Amino acid sequence: MKDVNVGFIGLGNVGSKIARNILKGGFKLFVNDLDRNLSRNWLEVGAQWCFDLKNLASQSTIIITCLPSPVAVNNVLVKILPFLNTNHLWIEMSTTDESEMIRLSKLCLQKGIESLEAPITGGQHRAEKGNISILVAGKRKNFERAFPLLSEIGYEILYCGKLGNASTLKVVTNYLASINLLSLGEALMVCKKYGLDLTTAYHGIRISSGNSFVHETESKVILNGSYDVGFTMDLVCKDVGLFDKLSDKYNIPADISKLINKIFNEGRGKYGDRSFSTSIVKRLEEACNENLRAPGFPSQLKDEEPKKKAIEIKF
Repeated sequence: MKDVNVGFIGLGNVGSKIARNILKGGFKLFVNDLDRNLSRNWLEVGAQWCFDLKNLASQSTIIITCLPSPVAVNNVLVKILPFLNTNHLWIEMSTTDESEMIRLSKLCLQKGIESLEAPITGGQHRAEKGNISILVAGKRKNFERAFPLLSEIGYEILYCGKLGNASTLKVVTNYLASINLLSLGEALMVCKKYGLDLTTAYHGIRISSGNSFVHETESKVILNGSYDVGFTMDLVCKDVGLFDKLSDKYNIPADISKLINKIFNEGRGKYGDRSFSTSIVKRLEEACNENLRAPGFPSQLKDEEPKKKAIEIKF
């Protein structure tokens, strides 16, 4: 079936960017969020506010949730499930617990409702432009049904197989990014203490074997001092906690995971839930009585590329 009407729940930092690209793609968008104020911009550009989930479900064939935690996902799905039918496809785009995703999909399947998980990865600046990467898992037929919609949201789209695979892979990638963020703070501080110009250090790392996506993006806003990566401390703590849960589940002696959880939770306690995840570097700056600043770096990240035609990654 061809889907035109999309219900969208969760208009936060990431969700708002996804929603805008859905509208740009010519879909009809029906939105709901706990904070109705978040919908005002969308109403001006063609979205329709739904006062309750029943109304949203009745006008949509694809339902997308993009929410901050597995608890929030569960709460929304339990409330909307009575209003869904066999014509609906539920797509969960948050970073969530794979076991919870599987459990909730089984609840849906009891009513003949199909599900996909499709977490995005690659930074909010790419999400805004529609060039984000998307990891998708679930039945192949559901992936193919959703592909026209996902193509408006992202660029590189990877089908990961059975439900749970994409959630797990997304948690793994966020864990690796979090490791890199901490190590970059330490690396830049060594350069600072040694007396290396930090602009030189940035470019030296960028052209070396030590380079990474995190360095090319998050190091910029650290060096600027804004720390504005658009991703907050409560979310990074959730993600590294999900990785730690997986490592415990499989009895993996993941020493680094335990340490990273400790560091980020200390940072969360010190700087607050809604501080940027990059603020974790402030711990090191304060301990060393130094700041990691260099001129010429942006206060916010921006994707300079035009929207690219989406592709499925095949191998």
